[in-house]
Amino acid sequence: MILLDTNALIWFHRDDATLGTEARALIDAAVDVHFSVVSVSELAIKHMLGRIDLPGGDRFPIAFTDAGLHELPFTSAHAAAMLQFLGLARHDPFDRMLIAQASTERLTLLTADPTLLSLGQTWIVDARA
Repeated sequence: MILLDTNALIWFHRDDATLGTEARALIDAAVDVHFSVVSVSELAIKHMLGRIDLPGGDRFPIAFTDAGLHELPFTSAHAAAMLQFLGLARHDPFDRMLIAQASTERLTLLTADPTLLSLGQTWIVDARA
């Protein structure tokens, strides 16, 4: 089971070549591939700031479920799990929430974030590979 971080979610949705062949193979082989409400929030905020077009346009965020992805809510257990990653206290809050979700739910996190990848966790995988 996989959780796509926000960049991986965009790349998956756009069928962008930045999403690596190994990452695509993991997605194809996975029983469940999830997107987080955290990523939906991040994308909505970035869109409001004029930084990004919404993936799926008028179909945002339903376009993700239409593509077969499963929505993962953010719970209080996920929020508390952020405490396990004290070294990320000053890192991007969306990334902190996503890593806490993946950890709590025992999901492989596909990300391109160098800080998260440098943690050396086997369940954090480079989405560009």
